[in-house]
Amino acid sequence: MRLLILGGTEFVGHAVAQAALARGWEVTAFHRGRHAAPEGVTTLLGDRTAEGGLAALADAEGDWDVVVDTWSAAPAAVRDTARLLAGRASHYVYVSSCSVYTGPRTAGYDESAPVVDGSPDADDVPYPEAKRGGELAVLDAFGEERSVLVRAGLILGPRENIGRLPWWLNRIARGGPVLAPGPRDLPVQFIDVRDLAEWILHAAEHGLSGPYNLASAPGHTTIGELLEACVRATGSAAELRWTPAETVLAAGVEPWTQLPIWVPRDELPEVYASVYGLDVARALGAGLRCRPAGETVADTWAWLESIGGAAPQRADRPVVGLAPEVEAKVLDA
Repeated sequence: MRLLILGGTEFVGHAVAQAALARGWEVTAFHRGRHAAPEGVTTLLGDRTAEGGLAALADAEGDWDVVVDTWSAAPAAVRDTARLLAGRASHYVYVSSCSVYTGPRTAGYDESAPVVDGSPDADDVPYPEAKRGGELAVLDAFGEERSVLVRAGLILGPRENIGRLPWWLNRIARGGPVLAPGPRDLPVQFIDVRDLAEWILHAAEHGLSGPYNLASAPGHTTIGELLEACVRATGSAAELRWTPAETVLAAGVEPWTQLPIWVPRDELPEVYASVYGLDVARALGAGLRCRPAGETVADTWAWLESIGGAAPQRADRPVVGLAPEVEAKVLDA
């Protein structure tokens, strides 16, 4: 298989490249050159947002069996690239997001749920509209039968550049009392980036098409199991102090951002359903396999240690995490 990754040097794209190389695929990455692609990948340099930025891709020789695109910004960039590749690639996999679905959502929403409006011609628009516009751009150029729309939920794992699991690992590694937001048995649904990558390649190999929600099955793990796995992985003597959700919220602590991954189900039911209410039966029926949460945590910690503990941070995403003084105030209340 000949694979073209648009990106391929950071979190999801890097995992896809590594998985494809492990399968013996021929991998080309078109990217801006800000980070190195995995060894063994052929590199084409260009900026999709610049005039003439696709020249290296247009001039490259040969065709591809599949294109994987992780673009999250202006849909017009997806439009231009997809149109350029429509006659040179058999299949186009676009890594979208469950954020394309409109609210309010209820637990168990599947791929038939309504989506936000979007345009393939849009420039800078909010994230949900950007991802939907990217979907429409791919459909316009490749058609439904040659397109896969990967509507991913929460993505965790090694090389994460958003900071959610790395923040928890580093906080717990420091030890001491840790504000653990309850309830402990709160179900959490996510996808390990490596499982996401493997499924993307599986979809390409088997000629799948259409939209797929990509996350683990509901109940895959809980916030308690996840944080306890962080304690085990780091070898920390941290004390998880489970605190009722209403107490955490009353202190003004923001779920998801200040306490990453955590969204209280009873207090914020619509938000919780949006993040952790995906029906993933279609993907599970099409070959999705998810590793245990403890493996994701342990491998992410091993990667963090290998780079000195400071995870990379995407410039277009806010820094997450709770300030130590705020945590201490809530714990002492």
